[in-house]
Amino acid sequence: MDHQSAAPDEEEVDDLDELNEVLPTTYSITSYGADYPVDGLVKRLNQGDIVVPLFRLEPEAGQSTVGFQREFVWTKPQADHFIESLLLGLPVPGIFLVKESNGKHLVLDGQQRLRTLESFYTGLFQGKEYQLENVQEKWHGQTYKTLHADDRRRLDDSIIHATIVRQDEPTEDQSSIYLIFERLNSGGTFLQPQEIRVALYHGQFATLLSKLNNNESWRLLYGKKSARLKDLELILRFFSLYFYAGKYSRPMKDFLNRNMASNRALAKHDCNELTALFEATISVIHSAIGTRAFRLKNAVNAAILDSIMVGIASRLAAGPITAQDQIKAAYVTLLAKSDYLNATGRATADEESVKTRLRLAKEAFAAVP
Repeated sequence: MDHQSAAPDEEEVDDLDELNEVLPTTYSITSYGADYPVDGLVKRLNQGDIVVPLFRLEPEAGQSTVGFQREFVWTKPQADHFIESLLLGLPVPGIFLVKESNGKHLVLDGQQRLRTLESFYTGLFQGKEYQLENVQEKWHGQTYKTLHADDRRRLDDSIIHATIVRQDEPTEDQSSIYLIFERLNSGGTFLQPQEIRVALYHGQFATLLSKLNNNESWRLLYGKKSARLKDLELILRFFSLYFYAGKYSRPMKDFLNRNMASNRALAKHDCNELTALFEATISVIHSAIGTRAFRLKNAVNAAILDSIMVGIASRLAAGPITAQDQIKAAYVTLLAKSDYLNATGRATADEESVKTRLRLAKEAFAAVP
């Protein structure tokens, strides 16, 4: 099992590295180039013809690719240096846009540059007047409106090259767009698998996962909320393995993708069923085993989490538990089994490992009256 390093505000999770799992998918993509003057790009941004698809924004009519971009993160010096490069006539990196069926273009790569231009032209940077500071002396203190006419004209007429892409196949989703973004993202922080799923399969199931993620017992068991949606992914993983473990085959990433997509509108398992299943399972684990139920050491162990949850849920499906005090003993006995530790400690995405740990967990808790 790979140890995923976490940001200071993220819980550490021992899990397979899904980013390295390869999905057997082939795409047909059309791409072409276009050169835009800077003032034309800013005009299109202001008119809403070019859109930054943020996580928090709902898709518009005719928009099939939804939020995958985070908020603006450039510092003032970074923004100033970009404006200065254009004023100096230096070449700047191109941008990538997605052509949508409604005629609009979504920003696939280049958000920070376009947002900087928008801020400079409107005269506001993060709520304050945008005056150039980290630049050559002749432009220090200048705003777009106070620039010399020659400088303003040079900036307006600067050309930024855009690569425009459109997915032709497959037609049922825009999955290639997210994979392209994952590779293009110049910020150095790649999208995590669940972030892509929430955008790709937005709908009632994604909304329910977010709601369940606020469950008090779950928060005590998992820990701090994950900005990268790892906690939501583990709830999805529980549902997927509980209902469809018999159909599991690696890669885990594709297994979770298929299950998120298949119940996108809660047509296979509705809100009440999933909520009751999750809340009952988490309540028993929290009260009978305790807040460290998913941790061998400090980090949350994803394989222990999925198997313990499936084991307890399977026991609850057989009827109420009358001897909760025996659950902890069954848990301790389970964690002492070498076969179980092997199945939760390495190669955790292998079919045999998944099958073994789920079987052992179900057997352990099935004996609890």
